[in-house]
Amino acid sequence: MKIQLHDFSGHPFQVELSRRLAGRGHDVEHVFAEQYVSGKGHLDRQPDDSPTFSFHGIVLSLPFQKYAPLARLRFEIAYGRAWIRHVRAQRPDAVIACNLPLLSMFMFAMFARRTRLPYVFWHQDIYSYGLADELRRKLPRPMAAIGAGAFCRMEAYCARKASHVVAIGEAFRAVYPGWRVTPERVSVVPNWAPLDKVFPVGRTNRRSAHLFEDEEALRLVYAGTIGRKHNPDLLVSLLRHALDNGVEASMAVISEGEAADALAEIARQDPSLPLRVLPFQPADNLPDVLGSADVLVALLEPDATKFSIPSKVLSYMAAGRPILGLMPDDNPAALDILDSGGIVVDPTEVGAKSATAWLVGAGRGRRPGRRHRRTDPVHRRTEVRRRPGHPHVRGDPHRPGAVTARANAVISSSTCWDSVRPRSNWNS
Repeated sequence: MKIQLHDFSGHPFQVELSRRLAGRGHDVEHVFAEQYVSGKGHLDRQPDDSPTFSFHGIVLSLPFQKYAPLARLRFEIAYGRAWIRHVRAQRPDAVIACNLPLLSMFMFAMFARRTRLPYVFWHQDIYSYGLADELRRKLPRPMAAIGAGAFCRMEAYCARKASHVVAIGEAFRAVYPGWRVTPERVSVVPNWAPLDKVFPVGRTNRRSAHLFEDEEALRLVYAGTIGRKHNPDLLVSLLRHALDNGVEASMAVISEGEAADALAEIARQDPSLPLRVLPFQPADNLPDVLGSADVLVALLEPDATKFSIPSKVLSYMAAGRPILGLMPDDNPAALDILDSGGIVVDPTEVGAKSATAWLVGAGRGRRPGRRHRRTDPVHRRTEVRRRPGHPHVRGDPHRPGAVTARANAVISSSTCWDSVRPRSNWNS
């Protein structure tokens, strides 16, 4: 089968799926947005890649301005058109669509229906929820309600017209009946971390000196996109509370965009604050970047927990470091953090302050990074605790066997692929 997997973000585990599909004999093209700034996977051919595996980055003359509504609208329309032109040129038998801007995805879904092109909607976030929240911040209530309804109908159409929907969490299932998506066309496959690309390394490594000056300080690292569903001020609060309580700590933030620029400005205005902000690092450096930390920090705002499961937590766990999650404790990612020996606190100023006691223990020699490496979740078997409303997989989700099972579930699930009928021709 000739498959196009389009992951707008270019993240690591989506590339792993493409490589697995190509390794099984499919002709796979991995498409991504060149202009989207994020932590990227290995978006180039590797020595052991199948000859049937290729890449294509879509580049527009328009800039991607995430928080400028009109400019973003123009970008998404232009991106949708560019993607459709590329699909027409490549003529795949089926498409797997992931992380696409909602308007671009809606344009493709309409095109796919007209041309009878089957596609799998790999549902990473309920995008219309986040967009609706953004409208409520910026528009009067009646106008926001109209826009939110339009976004919801677009996303429902994308899911309803897909040959199959692969959701990353069980909580997504509650949305689909209202979108008229039948249960037999939905599979739930949690995300995973590519363990051959993210793995434990020593605290002192090739990148640690670039991130931290003080070898003895308790090292905190946040690595990933900082969007509307994250509150970057909590990172500064966490660091300040630790310092005020006598913890010799320092923090490195690996990110880009408006929030990262704001954090960099805070660091410039207060030279005494041991905070360093660096741009996203090449994929090959990710194990060293994460391995430089004693504690890895994750963020998620309360109103985002209903539509987002932060996958960076999976990479954190694969790196073999303890995790401090400033997020709602009913999010599936919070369950992973707790099960790996980390801590989850409310994503508030009070929560950041309450995490200080845990960091104080770390700063007094009970450094969680050292203890955690002896009980690294990659090498132990556990049973994930369940919470109401969030059924979860059994077994540690980051053991090699479990991670492979997650990838294989997407690749070989009969429920998923039996519903995809390859397009027989492109003459119509």
